[in-house]
Amino acid sequence: MDRIVIIGCGDIGRRVARRALAQGQQVHGLVREEEKGQALAATGIVPLVGHLDDPESLTGLPLAGAGLFYFAPPPGGGFSDPRVRNFLAAITPGQEPAKIVYISTSGVYGDCGDDLVTEETPPNPQTSRARRRLDAENAFLAWGKEHQVPVVILRVTGIYGPGRLPIARLTEGHPLLREEECKSTNRIHAEDLARVCLAAMDKGEAGDIFNVCDGQGGTMTQYFLAVADLLGLAHPPQISMEEARQVMAPLMISYLSESRRMDNRKMLEKLKIRLEYPTLAEGLRACLDKD
Repeated sequence: MDRIVIIGCGDIGRRVARRALAQGQQVHGLVREEEKGQALAATGIVPLVGHLDDPESLTGLPLAGAGLFYFAPPPGGGFSDPRVRNFLAAITPGQEPAKIVYISTSGVYGDCGDDLVTEETPPNPQTSRARRRLDAENAFLAWGKEHQVPVVILRVTGIYGPGRLPIARLTEGHPLLREEECKSTNRIHAEDLARVCLAAMDKGEAGDIFNVCDGQGGTMTQYFLAVADLLGLAHPPQISMEEARQVMAPLMISYLSESRRMDNRKMLEKLKIRLEYPTLAEGLRACLDKD
């Protein structure tokens, strides 16, 4: 597409924008404040100022015929995403985008034990955060069907990359969960995720859902130890889940309490993706080069 609009122009949004600009596309990005818009403009992104909690500020966005990437997170609390609903309600007839790509989370599947998770696995969100994401998925899919706009859902796993490594937690010595108690997790390098987003806009069809990960399973503790080894940092102490519940934040406990082994074959085959960083070792080496 000649023009894309990014709602939620954070780290992943800027990575997508950089690649789109290199392909000759015009890129618009929504920000809350004029000052942040100036920072986007300096990178070649046309800034749009609006607030997803203020429906009136969302009117008149140049969406007609554009490829829309929605990366903004839901607000905290509750089981729904009012920001998505505000945004969709602000799209006037005749101003519909050509296609929507929404970044969701693999958390919508809940705890799947040792089962292999495909796109056919029924969602079973077990945290408020995941329920909000599933609500947003459903809102986009329903709106897209009503307005004949293709919607593609990306269920993304843990994202890592330059500027996203847990360096502070490691240097501060925060404890890790014992390896023998860890559950399966999945990851994707931020640059590979940006490539998947653009491929989904190009090749994804209405109602498509893709699991987005590198296909190499692991655990959270393995990941932290790999980053520590990469940076030459001491290994943090490891504690039991019982101890972890007393000292770790509830959000971290929620991550550690669910197990998923994600199948990424649909992403690789339908979107014709060849990952730049198919293993954690390759991805971390690239992080070190860029950090």
